[in-house]
Amino acid sequence: MIMDQIMDQKKKPKVTFILIYIAFIICFIDRSAINIALSYIGTEFHLSTTQLGIVSSAFFFSYAFMQIPGGWLTDKFGSKLTVIIAITMWSIFTITTGFAWSLASLLVIRVLFGIGEGAFPSASLKQIAEEFTYKSRSQATSAIVSSNYAGAAIAPVLIAPIIATFGWKNAFHLMGILGLVFVVVYFCLLRPIRKQNQTLAETTQKVPLRAVIFDKMIWQFVIVVFGLSVITKGLDSWMPTYLLQVRHINLAGIAWMVPLPSVAAGVGAILSGYLMVHFFVGREKWFIALASLLTTVFMFGMYHSTELTWVISFEILTYFFKSMAFSGCFALFAQLASRESYGSSVGIVNFGGQLAGFLAPILIGILVEQFGGSYSVAFLFLVAAAAVSFIVALTFNTKKMAESKKDAEIN
Repeated sequence: MIMDQIMDQKKKPKVTFILIYIAFIICFIDRSAINIALSYIGTEFHLSTTQLGIVSSAFFFSYAFMQIPGGWLTDKFGSKLTVIIAITMWSIFTITTGFAWSLASLLVIRVLFGIGEGAFPSASLKQIAEEFTYKSRSQATSAIVSSNYAGAAIAPVLIAPIIATFGWKNAFHLMGILGLVFVVVYFCLLRPIRKQNQTLAETTQKVPLRAVIFDKMIWQFVIVVFGLSVITKGLDSWMPTYLLQVRHINLAGIAWMVPLPSVAAGVGAILSGYLMVHFFVGREKWFIALASLLTTVFMFGMYHSTELTWVISFEILTYFFKSMAFSGCFALFAQLASRESYGSSVGIVNFGGQLAGFLAPILIGILVEQFGGSYSVAFLFLVAAAAVSFIVALTFNTKKMAESKKDAEIN
């Protein structure tokens, strides 16, 4: 019996990691489906370019503003319970998206979808921090972030044929059902969801939310993550439309190339944790700043490219280094944030990323429309966002971070 319990404790972190990784993939497939279906939705509801940008961003509006409350709820009620509620809610609203009958109904449903999913990132990242030791937490966190890009790579391959065969509405129905099935599997494998000896008082956060919100270091991470997220959220939303309208490329003909940026980003995310732990200990800010600088360089190269081959090549490199910087931020943050307030803290940081998801598609849509269909200013906007992340990463106080890590190791 004792040996079985020991084995269970050894297997639990791995099982948790696999389940959270799959959950993130489902999450990003559900989220990416709206961008893949955007042209079909625009045709059915007769929407303008700006309106399509609003549809794409509606989810991120509520999702972004749910990050901080979601993190607080995670600290209060526990990571597992919050994960179950979040996946159940977003799956229900994924199904409901397929029943939208107008622009107004679609916007309301997508906002509710964002509320449902909003607590998931904080809860899942806190669950990883709880299950893994301090030394392995950074690599586990950066590896889990790679699931974002795995989901983005799988989404077009999975969703596009479903939409083509069954229609965009049925695609959302099927993905929502998949999410509900996953909830059952998660519940069965990770029981008990709440420890039997754990009372509500014991799960209440010990660090005041106010102290977390006014932590300067947290907001430095917010700005860096915001700038990096503007790039991927903007490109994810508008790159297919850009290739179709400006480059006049039949996306079906280059379908094999579409997932490559996300694949490169996934590799970069996994690699970042390893590089930081083995080669940049005490110099993490230089790793994040360097990756952000290279993102800026390749983003600028993408803007200047005139041939499709170079556009795709620079896009792949942009995603690769952007994900290294992005994952590096969360890997470093996993070491610095206190366990008691980790959900709230990482929720604030993730708020920066999701706020970018809300603003970037709208701003790019407006810029393209205001400049007569030209994407040049939109690309320059993305270059500027990468540059901001590079500059702010240089302001990280490495001495304070080293002291924080020392205290964490002692605790």
